[in-house]
Amino acid sequence: MTDNYDDIINLPHHVSKTHPQMTMYQRAAQFAPFAALVGHDAMISETARLTDEEVEMEDEAVKILNRRMAYLNVRMQDHPVVTITYFIHDKKKTGGEYKSHTGTVRKIDEYDNSLTMSDGTVIPFISILDIDGEIFNDDEFNGGAR
Repeated sequence: MTDNYDDIINLPHHVSKTHPQMTMYQRAAQFAPFAALVGHDAMISETARLTDEEVEMEDEAVKILNRRMAYLNVRMQDHPVVTITYFIHDKKKTGGEYKSHTGTVRKIDEYDNSLTMSDGTVIPFISILDIDGEIFNDDEFNGGAR
């Protein structure tokens, strides 16, 4: 009994003279999954992205923040470096994130209820959670006692 492939089993591998050989990457791409739902992966990623809820400040924390803001307004000509922690609302879903921005305050705008940093960042008063800096360690701010 003879094998059906005896006549071709030892022939050299065929290489086309008209079509160049595919790279391994091109060959693998033939078998890549087809994305039937355009944007589906982006929606999944967006849904999985976490956001924080905005903290509602207690009265005592608001008083401390207002006192620090007033003191900062008085001492702005000294260009103190402060770190402001504030909330940024997410444009696509409920919640947002807290950011901290360190620098000097260029302007406190009571008409627009916002604070402008020296680099141009505008922070609404309502979004501010905390203002911190060495300026608040002064004896003048602490009433002469530490």
